[in-house]
Amino acid sequence: MSQTIRFHMDENVNGAIADGLRRRGIDVTTTPEEGLIGASDEEHVAFALSQNRVIFTQDDDFLRLDRAGVEHAGITYCKQNSRSIGDILRTLILIWEVLEPEDMRDRIEFL
Repeated sequence: MSQTIRFHMDENVNGAIADGLRRRGIDVTTTPEEGLIGASDEEHVAFALSQNRVIFTQDDDFLRLDRAGVEHAGITYCKQNSRSIGDILRTLILIWEVLEPEDMRDRIEFL
């Protein structure tokens, strides 16, 4: 049985992105809701991996963790101020529609 991707938004992501995904029925957690404000990037990755959630971030430190070989459930990355909230939402929804969680394992998708 196929599953759908679930997302985790790091603390620098605009809350409108989580709201937009949720309005479309997509399962999303956020850093404040999970009590992870101020947590290290490694802690965010560990949380997301334990929950099998793909991280959406605009923090390039997560890219360094991937290059260092840190295991993760997937990272979607968008450079800060490079795309509108609508563009980000459309791309995350497309990823959710097309890919399955195992497709994202230890993979980065650049928005």
